[in-house]
Amino acid sequence: MSSIETSTVAALLDAIAGGGVEVVDLTQPLTESTPVIKLPPPFANTPGLTRTEISRYDDRGPAWAWYTLTIGEHVGTHLDAPIHWVTGKDGADVGSIGPSQLIGPACVIDKTAETESTPGYLLTVADLEAWEAENGRVPDGAWVLLKTGWGSRAQDEAAFLNVRENGPETPGPDVEASRWLAHERNLSGFGVETVGIDAGAAGGFDPPFPLHNFLLGAGRLGLTQLANLDRLPVTGALLVVSPLRLVGGTGSPSRVFAFVPRR
Repeated sequence: MSSIETSTVAALLDAIAGGGVEVVDLTQPLTESTPVIKLPPPFANTPGLTRTEISRYDDRGPAWAWYTLTIGEHVGTHLDAPIHWVTGKDGADVGSIGPSQLIGPACVIDKTAETESTPGYLLTVADLEAWEAENGRVPDGAWVLLKTGWGSRAQDEAAFLNVRENGPETPGPDVEASRWLAHERNLSGFGVETVGIDAGAAGGFDPPFPLHNFLLGAGRLGLTQLANLDRLPVTGALLVVSPLRLVGGTGSPSRVFAFVPRR
């Protein structure tokens, strides 16, 4: 490693230790009550988290405690791998995603006000172009994060899933914005505060669930149920996604961090 590379890493470590860089946890707490997506019949649904005690400082294991976990791949704050969707079925599983794709600059698009007035707000290409006009082109390898304030609902399943008479009503990109995110910029992935990367109404779009269809089909990644996006700047943070290295995995519960310079 060159002296320049060494000094760069040392500078980051010094900034974290000295408080110049804050590490923000973007992960929602994972419990047995974490909201899980609900698909209508006849589709199969994923289980949430359950745990069974193996031992707890007793005759089964006097000095240790541990549990058996049962959990779906797509529960809580989690990563969507390309093979999660039929358009990406020949792409990467979770275990084969390159580590460099899991780390990248964060570009935060704030649509909190719009979502407060319209819970099913649809992100458009015009929104994306307006963001770039103000903040510069989305860089290669970036994570685009849609900030909507939805994370404040994360501990209330009914409010979080927000299922209405005509189905779920949650924000996300429209069809053309989904196509833009997949093909017009060289993203690592797209992240949201909601239960899935697509809008709640996306099952009725053409194609259905366009962000899953285009984004994962293009080999990019999805990230859901994020927390604390209100603590990130519009640009300048570094995102780190840490899924299980699950061979054959279509997704994985993940711990997600952002390195944020203090201003």
